[in-house]
Amino acid sequence: MKQKPDLSFWNLWNLSFGFFGVQIAYALQSANISRIFQTLGADPHDLSFFWILPPLMGILVQPIVGTLSDKTWTRFGRRIPYLFVGATVAVAVMCLLPNAGSFNFSPWSFGDNGMYAIITTLGVTMLFGLLMLMLLDTSINMAMQPFKMLVGDMVNEKQKAKAYSIQSFLCNAGSVVGYLFPFFFTFLGIANEAPKGIVPDSVIWSFYIGAAILILCVIYTTLKVKEWNPAEYKEYNGVSEDSQKSENTESSGNWFTLLKNAPSTFWKVGLVQFFSWSAFLYMWTYTTGAVAETVWDSTDTTSKAFQEAGNWVGVLFAVQAVGSVIWAAVLPQFKNTKLAYSLSLVLGGIGFAMVPFISNQYVLFIPFVLIGCAWAAMLAMPFTFVTNALQGYGHMGAYLGLFNGTICVPQIVAALVGGVILHAVGSHQYSMMIVAGVLLLIGSACVFVIREKKK
Repeated sequence: MKQKPDLSFWNLWNLSFGFFGVQIAYALQSANISRIFQTLGADPHDLSFFWILPPLMGILVQPIVGTLSDKTWTRFGRRIPYLFVGATVAVAVMCLLPNAGSFNFSPWSFGDNGMYAIITTLGVTMLFGLLMLMLLDTSINMAMQPFKMLVGDMVNEKQKAKAYSIQSFLCNAGSVVGYLFPFFFTFLGIANEAPKGIVPDSVIWSFYIGAAILILCVIYTTLKVKEWNPAEYKEYNGVSEDSQKSENTESSGNWFTLLKNAPSTFWKVGLVQFFSWSAFLYMWTYTTGAVAETVWDSTDTTSKAFQEAGNWVGVLFAVQAVGSVIWAAVLPQFKNTKLAYSLSLVLGGIGFAMVPFISNQYVLFIPFVLIGCAWAAMLAMPFTFVTNALQGYGHMGAYLGLFNGTICVPQIVAALVGGVILHAVGSHQYSMMIVAGVLLLIGSACVFVIREKKK
């Protein structure tokens, strides 16, 4: 097997540059989906149901893209075709989704069979929005996965840490840009109010510009990156018939058997993941309503106050992203990994619990910096524990694919029961921030049941 060549900084940069555009799209979705659907008329008690789609699409699409691209060879490469198709679909959907409320449906559109009496304009609008959200999630996941695989394919072990650091920087930079877009466009004078059931122009133009940046970034990566042909790939990655058979055996292994034989750490970290990701699902779902209630004293989705709150949520999420980057640099200084993990979740829990009691929009920066501490740990710590525990078990790829379920499944469960919990805590969306805080504190306690594998 030939040694993979060292790549220059700019070659490493080009491999991941498209991730910047993909992450802008993902940030726009995370910060604005609840705002869009509430503007379209969704009841807050039903809001969490819309958030079932992102994790569901993630758990379905990413493994499929990974498996299919492993077997794909074209003149354009093996990963890039999926990247380009995913990005193209995402661009189209980003132009349609925020306009869901602008489509008019006349009674005779459904014929004379009385269907219009059953499917109201609001219902059709909501269904259209859900369809667009499903396509957006699918396409973003399809565009996101190839970047991780390109690094695995073309970067040698010595440079992988540097390559993933560049990818992490572009990911966080894209997040901050996407989060701030609605606030920025409102500052430029684009309307942040609209008639009832219509999404404001500030949000619509955020999606338009985000879509344009996404496709330009992906085109840049497509033009600058030349994937190896099959012969070169085999030379650099040591693909032999025996290893190919082993890979096929691993990918077709019995998942139930693998789960049955998984180390206890796999399940214990999964327990922490359950509470952590449930908490963040409620943050993404209810922060807009919570900030509108506590800072702007508004529950009217047609009001100027509610839309200002929606813009400010993007700013708060950007603050969280910056806090996460800073705390990620602090985490390696802890000698006790479990203490670092647990403390990070405690800080995040405190941050969530503070939100309902703060009525100043700028003071909200404090809890969201703390929430960023939890986010940094959630992205780094779980895979550290699990990969260490899996040494010697084999089937590493299959196990990590299954472990991705500990991210997606908790969000699906939390989305299904979100409306019930909201009823139980008094139907105020800010109360769900306290629920999220309690979930993180429970998760922080569960960290201490993890047994680290001794080196």
